Amino acid sequence: MKPLVAIVGRPNVGKSMLFNKLVGKRLSIVEDTPGVTRDRLYAEAEWCGHTFDIVDTGGIEPGTDSEILTFMRKQAEIAIQNATVIIFLCDIKTGLTASDQEVANMLLRSRKPVVLAVNKMDQVGATNPDIYEFYNLGLGDPIAVSAVHGHGTGDLLDACVQYFPEEEEDDTPDDVVKVAVIGKPNVGKSSLINRILGEERVIVSNMAGTTRDAVDSYFENKQGKYLFIDTAGMRKKSKVDDRIEKFSVLRATMAIERSDVCLILIDANEGVTEQDTKVAGLAHEAGKACIIVVNKWDAIEKDDKTMDRMREEVRRDLSYMTYAPIVFISALTGQRVNRLFELINYVNDQAAMRITTGMLNTLLADATQRVQPPTDKGRRLKIFYMTQVGVKPPHFVCFCNDAQLFHFSYQRYIENQIRATFGLEGTPVRLTIRQKGDKEE
Repeated sequence: MKPLVAIVGRPNVGKSMLFNKLVGKRLSIVEDTPGVTRDRLYAEAEWCGHTFDIVDTGGIEPGTDSEILTFMRKQAEIAIQNATVIIFLCDIKTGLTASDQEVANMLLRSRKPVVLAVNKMDQVGATNPDIYEFYNLGLGDPIAVSAVHGHGTGDLLDACVQYFPEEEEDDTPDDVVKVAVIGKPNVGKSSLINRILGEERVIVSNMAGTTRDAVDSYFENKQGKYLFIDTAGMRKKSKVDDRIEKFSVLRATMAIERSDVCLILIDANEGVTEQDTKVAGLAHEAGKACIIVVNKWDAIEKDDKTMDRMREEVRRDLSYMTYAPIVFISALTGQRVNRLFELINYVNDQAAMRITTGMLNTLLADATQRVQPPTDKGRRLKIFYMTQVGVKPPHFVCFCNDAQLFHFSYQRYIENQIRATFGLEGTPVRLTIRQKGDKEE
C-alpha cells in the first residue's frame, strides 16, 4: 500500500490550500471560512520518486459542541489512524493557540511521526521570529511554509519522505487473490463472507450499517488462496446523517483500491438501486475485475423466466458493466456460493491477460477492413498500430493520424472487437488514443 500523508490542524490554517499546492490541482474547496472542508479528500502525489496519497482533513476543533465540527474531528482522527506521516499545520498569523496545543497532544498520543509546519510565512528572506514559539508544542523543528506561494513545500515533503517505510510492494503473496466485497448496507456482505469462511468472523445483524471497518479474512481452498475484504456498506449521501457512516464510503474506496477483484452485491428483493450503480461505478472507474452477485435469491418467488428477467434488469441498469458476469446466490443457504471461486479466478486471469502487438494489429487490420474508420471534411482516420501497455485492467494504446477523428463510437467498436476475439470477460478495458507526434505523457 502507498504511504499516506495526512494534513491536520485546527480550522482555517490553510490545510486545503497546502493540499492543493502539494497535489498540484485544485481539488479542495478553498474558502476563508472555517469548516469548508467537511470530508477528507484524497489525492495522489509524487516527490523524489516516491508515490504517496495525501489526505486533506477538516479542521480539528478540540472541545467543540457543534455537530459538524465534532464530525470533522472524527474524520481527522480516522485519517490520523491510517496515516504513515502527519503534517501538523499551524498559522503564524494567529500564533500558537490553546487549540494547537490540544491537537498536538492528540497527535503525540497517536505515536505517529509528525512533521510540524507553520503556514502563511509568505515573506522571503529573514525568518519571522514568531515561528520559535511553536517549539513549545514539543514536535521538533517547525518548517516554515507558504501554501499560497509554495515556499518551503519541498523541505516539508523531504521531512515526510524520510518516514516512509522501505518500498514494500505488498506483503500479500502473489498467488493470493484480493477480493473486495462491496455494496450498499444490509445486502449480505458479511453473511457471504461468513458462509465462505464457515465461521462467525464478521458481525452479522440485519440492522443496516453494522460493519463499520473494512475487515480482512484469509481463506484457502483447492481452487486457490483468497483475501476477502469486507467493507462497510455505502449509503446514499442524504442518508448519511450518522457521522460514522461517512467514513464507510472512503473505506470502501480504499478497499476497492487494494483489491484485485470486486464482488458487487445486489439485493434480489430490491433489484438494482441508484446506490448500487454508484458502488459499481467506483469499482468500474478503479479498473477492477468485477462480478455482479445477486444475493438473497432464496427469498424470491420464482418461475422459469425470473432469472432472465433479473439478468436483463441488471444489464439495463448497469449498462456500463456489460463485461461483468452475473451470478445468483444465497449467502443464507449457501446456494451457488462455491461457484464464486471459479469466477473470481477467471476474471482475475482475464484482467491480467497480455496480448501480443502482432495479434492486436492483425485484429486491427481485420476490424478496419470490416468497418471503415470515420472521415471528417475529407480527412480519414488512419490507425497506424495498437499495442498493450498495461494489465489490471488491460490497457491498449492506439496510434493514429488525428485523435479528433477517433470518435467515441469507433473506440467502442474497436474495444468490442478486442473483447469478441480475446474474451477479457469481467474486466474493464482502457483504450488510450495517441496522435502521431504526440509526446509520451
